[in-house]
Amino acid sequence: MTGGDVSKATSGWRVAVLGGGAWGTALALAMLRAGHSVRLFARDQETVEAIGRGENPRYLPGIALEPGIDATSDIKVALADADCVLAVVPAQSLRAMLTAAKTHMPKGVPLVLCAKGIERDTGALLSAIAREILPKNPVAALSGPSFATDVARGLPTAVVVAARGEGLAADLAARFSAENLRCYSSDDLIGVEIGGALKNVFAIAGGAITGAGLGASAQAAMVTRGFVELRRVGAAFGAKPETLMGLSGLGDLLLTCSSAQSRNFAYGLALGQGKPLAGLPLAEGVPTAAIAARIVTERRIDAPIITAVAAILDGTITIRQAVSALMTRPLKTETDV
Repeated sequence: MTGGDVSKATSGWRVAVLGGGAWGTALALAMLRAGHSVRLFARDQETVEAIGRGENPRYLPGIALEPGIDATSDIKVALADADCVLAVVPAQSLRAMLTAAKTHMPKGVPLVLCAKGIERDTGALLSAIAREILPKNPVAALSGPSFATDVARGLPTAVVVAARGEGLAADLAARFSAENLRCYSSDDLIGVEIGGALKNVFAIAGGAITGAGLGASAQAAMVTRGFVELRRVGAAFGAKPETLMGLSGLGDLLLTCSSAQSRNFAYGLALGQGKPLAGLPLAEGVPTAAIAARIVTERRIDAPIITAVAAILDGTITIRQAVSALMTRPLKTETDV
């Protein structure tokens, strides 16, 4: 079975979900509701056993899981005879996960990337890592404004599924859609990846502004100008402008820059309040900010908010120093890109 086969668009697939965190568990539930059989791989045996009892208290406390998710700590078992594989591990862990999966990965089945980020050491987008390690598997990405708890509870959510081939993207979107999960398709894989990765950086900025008490006006200005930077970076990578104005760009940016449910916003909030950062849930925007700042500098892309966030995170400047620097930049027209 290959990703280009649309003949089974309404029949159930065997879906392997790699990752037992909040988002992996939520997507496993979504796949179950869409009529697929689901095997979920988690490294932690305690998580595997909890999912078997119908819960995941470590990552989705208080949410009862519907029966039917077959959880395992054996990646070979999880991938056996899979028709589709969802990689739902942090961006910085993707290379190691795919390397571990390589020997057992069924050839030709779609690999759907569900993390958002840029590899810190290489600057590679996640699709490039996937093509390097698994060249015989078509690659797609699932992104958009979505919180794991909302998806797990079955609340209405819209996302986008992107692949280089329109047929594969449309097939996956049709198969993944269910009563309360609407999936749009896109052939702009790079645009969807850029939007998902960079919105995490701006979410940290949004949280920091709120935590520092700089006001709603500053927050609105940051989101708006952040979106300008998002489009500049996207253009440099060949992304379509309309993609960045959609769910995976502007939509995700608006969601994660305004809610403490976002790990990145929550991290920025603690940063702005001067609270300890150790022990906070993983914020993908932290490693992404550093590599994104390097990329925009090397490519000479004007992205002062991205570079300011990276400088704040590495302790080079304070939040108020960053805001002062941004406010005193040379004046220009708003539409000057």
